[in-house]
Amino acid sequence: MKFLIIIPAHNEEQNIFYTLSSLKSQTFKDYKIIVVNDGSTDKTQEIVAEFVKTNAAFEMINLEKSGHEPGAKVVGTFNKGINSIDLTPFEIICKFDADIIFPKNYLEKVNQVYEQNPKAGMVSGLVRVKKNVLDYAKAFDFSNSDHQWIFESISSKNHIRGPIKSYRKTCFEQMKGLRPVLGWDNIDVMLAKKNGWETCTIKDLWVKHLRPTAYKYKKQKAEKLGEYFYNIGLNFPLAMLSSAKSAWRNKSLSEWFVTMKSFLKQNGKRALSKDEIQYIRNLRWKAMFLSK
Repeated sequence: MKFLIIIPAHNEEQNIFYTLSSLKSQTFKDYKIIVVNDGSTDKTQEIVAEFVKTNAAFEMINLEKSGHEPGAKVVGTFNKGINSIDLTPFEIICKFDADIIFPKNYLEKVNQVYEQNPKAGMVSGLVRVKKNVLDYAKAFDFSNSDHQWIFESISSKNHIRGPIKSYRKTCFEQMKGLRPVLGWDNIDVMLAKKNGWETCTIKDLWVKHLRPTAYKYKKQKAEKLGEYFYNIGLNFPLAMLSSAKSAWRNKSLSEWFVTMKSFLKQNGKRALSKDEIQYIRNLRWKAMFLSK
């Protein structure tokens, strides 16, 4: 299978060389990689430009800097890469972050799952982060002998994380690509399932996440949660119950009020069709009744 890998990048001068080097060293070589430089003001462009000179499978697209908007920004950058190339030769489409180091067998293992399971629509390994400061001399060492790399537990081990998304092209096309909104990396999973595809994580395959950013939005979590509930199409009763579950779990009544206030103030056009919204609502209702 031939892979198309799109890497949105903005000010990643410290990490992107390691990302590209780890992909260059893959045991699986049937790929095309496009780095979409989103108006970086550091040396990202120079580093990538130097790299692509000697690596024919890599290329770069330079954009003017887009506005900062969680979710919409990265998907918009990714879409610029997708729209720049004919997808006909490719069977697998990947959206990888520019601060990930992959083990040498990463693409090989992902490809094996797609080859062996025709129902696999999305596949990934797991994401780990460093307990302490990264020693770049050991950047490509995946032995983890010092047990410093730990699972980045902001979602379950069954969820395909945003930094390492891969899609069978048929699945990607059926779900009409990625939606440029906050929550896109949950919406894609739900839409893949809506179209009859399975999502698979390889539990013994992991990558190094060098610059995780989820912590930046911790203080805004409740507000972003309200926006997310709106983006995935929840109605008022579902949003109210979902907000209550989160607030109960975090033992914070104020969280419920902030989440619902945020949900109610959203008034933009949703990026989902009526059919997709109805499917997601049914999915959430089922999850609500099945959860303890």
